[in-house]
Amino acid sequence: MRKVSMMLMLAGLLMAASCGNPKNDNQNLTDQREEPVSQVEQAQQAQVQRVAFVPTESTPDFVDAAESSVDAVVHIITKVVRPSNTYEDFFGALLGQLYGYPGQRRNNVMEAYGSGVVLTPDGYIVTNNHVVEGADEVEVTFNNKVKKTATIIGTDPTTDLALIKVDAEDLHYLTFGDSDNVRIGEWVLAVGNPFNLTSTVTAGIVSAKARNLSILGEGTSVESFIQTDAAVNPGNSGGALVNTKGELVGINAAIASHTGSYEGYSFAIPSNIVRKVVDDLLLYGETQRGYLGIRYTELTQELAQKKGLEDIEGVYVAEVMEDGAAKLAGMEDGDVITAINGKKINTGTQLMEAIRQYRPGDKVDVEVNRNGNHHHYSLTLLNEAGNVDVVKKGDSFYNSEFGLMLQPINQNDKSRLNIKNGLKIVEIRQGRFMNSGVPVDFVITSVNGFTVNSKTDLENALKTRSRRTTIEGVYPNGMMGTFYY
Repeated sequence: MRKVSMMLMLAGLLMAASCGNPKNDNQNLTDQREEPVSQVEQAQQAQVQRVAFVPTESTPDFVDAAESSVDAVVHIITKVVRPSNTYEDFFGALLGQLYGYPGQRRNNVMEAYGSGVVLTPDGYIVTNNHVVEGADEVEVTFNNKVKKTATIIGTDPTTDLALIKVDAEDLHYLTFGDSDNVRIGEWVLAVGNPFNLTSTVTAGIVSAKARNLSILGEGTSVESFIQTDAAVNPGNSGGALVNTKGELVGINAAIASHTGSYEGYSFAIPSNIVRKVVDDLLLYGETQRGYLGIRYTELTQELAQKKGLEDIEGVYVAEVMEDGAAKLAGMEDGDVITAINGKKINTGTQLMEAIRQYRPGDKVDVEVNRNGNHHHYSLTLLNEAGNVDVVKKGDSFYNSEFGLMLQPINQNDKSRLNIKNGLKIVEIRQGRFMNSGVPVDFVITSVNGFTVNSKTDLENALKTRSRRTTIEGVYPNGMMGTFYY
């Protein structure tokens, strides 16, 4: 296909070159032939002349969008410092002493590179979680070569987003665009620092929306990427995807590649999800997740025929969970969700993207198709615990029976330990756990068979015991543990 395109382009150039001055060529033809030029020949000459024309005013202009973006996109260098205690390091130091140069115990410093987008003039910057995850040092370099040390404000592995902060003022920054309004075929720019090449801008179109790549794991992870063909390479992670107005419509996060470099497809986190996660991290230090309280599946032609449905549009509700938002609003098993707040829903990924823009306590309008009739339900989204409480980072409480200070686990722990709920032990005081061998950071996932994620959950679970209490949980290294007393 590429060869064909090149041949056509070269042919056009040769035709344009042979045309020369259109006026002189027409005159020569008239002089050399007795018969007038036919209409077909005139049409062919007109086509040749159009090939030589310059692009029209409708050709997209990326200059303004690029100029407004490069100063707001930063280069991020992270360092992870680990004590040197490997086999090679030990014998390397020993040989150094034997051969006359004292071996010194040194640290292994691993560096990683990425990009970030300035969101405020006082230095809040959004990037990917995988760019700063586990970093001991985060250094930010601006387009004017100024370097600053950044602190990590919060991270959300379930969306692969992180918020960092530098001490600054009057910075160039980008404003959010509405990613819901981004259209397939629309021109976009990817701005970042691939291969440590700072302030690089590439252009492409939006080739798809609501892509789920299954790269963030299961559970509460949210994947609904904007797919583009703008060139993105290692180092672009955390950089900006902007529209021709210079508005931020996504954060570049991944590429589809067999080699590790760009092969034609790149993926960005939609700006509406980015905005919500950033606000959560600023306000609470934790992301707030709203839930419909349903189990759903993709609606296929086979499923539609099996269930006697005429339309294949929407997401099929396999189960409405007890005490969930959908159940309380009147939704039923077998409903087909077709829209959220007027936004058309046709896949599970679109449903996830729509709901993840809201918090527990927010109301959403859910349109469903039930037996060919369309209904609207006003739902108040709930959190995982089934209420509208806000979970703040560091919220903890004391349980006198256990003698423990506990706090609900955050999204980082959920993703790292591959669990959906739990209470982390942050302090062990005088009580039953004092000499039990259970360490700080052990996560209690269930008590007497009941999942726990809050103080209320724990208190209710303790009321259900008969003779002994059964505690199940996860050690910091991921091993499971069960205790009785």
